[in-house]
Amino acid sequence: MLHTITLKQAIDGVKQKKFSLSELHADTLTAAQEAQQNYNIFVSEPRAQEVNNALISTPLAGAPIAVKDNCLTQGQTTTASSKVLESFSPAYSATVVEKIQTAGGVVFGKTNMDAWAHGSSTETSDYGTTKNPRNPAHSPGGSSGGSAAAVAANACIAAIGTETAGSIRLPAAWCGVVGLKPTYGRVSRYGIVAMASSTDSPGSITKTVEDAAIMLTHMAGNDPLDGTTSSQSVPDFTSFLGKNIQGLKIGFMYEDLAGLESILDHYHDVISVLETLGATVKAVSALDPHYAISVYTIIQRGEVSSNLARYDGIRYGHDRSYFGAEAQRRIMLGTYTLSKGYADQYYTLAQKVRTLFRQDFEKLFEEYDVLIAPTTPSFAPKIGIAEGQAMFGELADMLQEPSSLTGLPGINIPCFRDTTTNLFLGLNIIAPLWREDLLLQVADAYEKATEWNSWRSHA
Repeated sequence: MLHTITLKQAIDGVKQKKFSLSELHADTLTAAQEAQQNYNIFVSEPRAQEVNNALISTPLAGAPIAVKDNCLTQGQTTTASSKVLESFSPAYSATVVEKIQTAGGVVFGKTNMDAWAHGSSTETSDYGTTKNPRNPAHSPGGSSGGSAAAVAANACIAAIGTETAGSIRLPAAWCGVVGLKPTYGRVSRYGIVAMASSTDSPGSITKTVEDAAIMLTHMAGNDPLDGTTSSQSVPDFTSFLGKNIQGLKIGFMYEDLAGLESILDHYHDVISVLETLGATVKAVSALDPHYAISVYTIIQRGEVSSNLARYDGIRYGHDRSYFGAEAQRRIMLGTYTLSKGYADQYYTLAQKVRTLFRQDFEKLFEEYDVLIAPTTPSFAPKIGIAEGQAMFGELADMLQEPSSLTGLPGINIPCFRDTTTNLFLGLNIIAPLWREDLLLQVADAYEKATEWNSWRSHA
């Protein structure tokens, strides 16, 4: 049962010789192979590897880490779940992968995703749909659906994901796991197959908040190969755990938003827990996230049309005839919104509204330490929900799009489980730029005060 332990317990167990690294990998491999058959989690299946015992002395102690398949891995196929790249073997690894490997993590399979990260259900993958391990009839979310499902199914010890607008936090919510999206620029984008370059953010999907803190400590940092990364020093993020939240001011967003009525009672329970822990929680008026749908759609489609232009069959893989329908739609809309005579009407205006969201958050953070909201408008829908709905992803990610557009850090933690369906709801905690310490402090306090996290007894 070693595959069911947390990253923290895996590191401690290996270092304290409670079990061997080979035993950890073997047990996790067996679980991953079974999960692959049941849920279609991996594009590149985990396989037995010769484990170097020298890894035991490293910070991550050789823990098996699943990697979203839009992160380049040297010598190992990276497809972004698109047939365009089905035979592409990169000559170098993404910085975030190199950092995890330097810290002693072992790449343990490449996880399925919406092709090119275009979607929120993992149904646009050219390698089949991933199922939600909590309830296989339902979607795991996306685009990091494979990474979230891998963690939920104990098919890895932790996973790397990426988020452009909800692609870490949404699948984490629907799969009942922890998903941390860092501040834009906290983690390098170098070597990530680009979707929307102004919001793409690599992050982690883990079993506990503590595991998320461990992963961020080893993923973050300045990268000379990515000019958008910050030069700020990287603290040991685990040092912010175990602290009380007495006296913190927390703003609760979107209480009056239409469409959330069926789930709001569960978030009132969240507020009660936070108040019991000593925080002050008040409902706040924030800019309507419905505006973020059109802003994000226009900006993201425009950047997609630019980023996918390089995939012409000359330098990478197959030609453009291999693009799926979703990629084609996004390229066409993005090209249109950037074209002469329309750029000012659409793209430039969207950037101005994006600034309004940034200013709105700045004003809220003058009064509140962190903000909270539901991560998603609903429980995970059944597989097939995205078919024929061109805007499904944007609607599903609506509550996260404002913070993603403005580069803010956010974390999803489980806050409710329906005993009938075994499906979860997630709590989205948002902090000011570069304040992942606050995210982790609040998330850790809430996680330890409740029993919604499936692995809390292991932590």
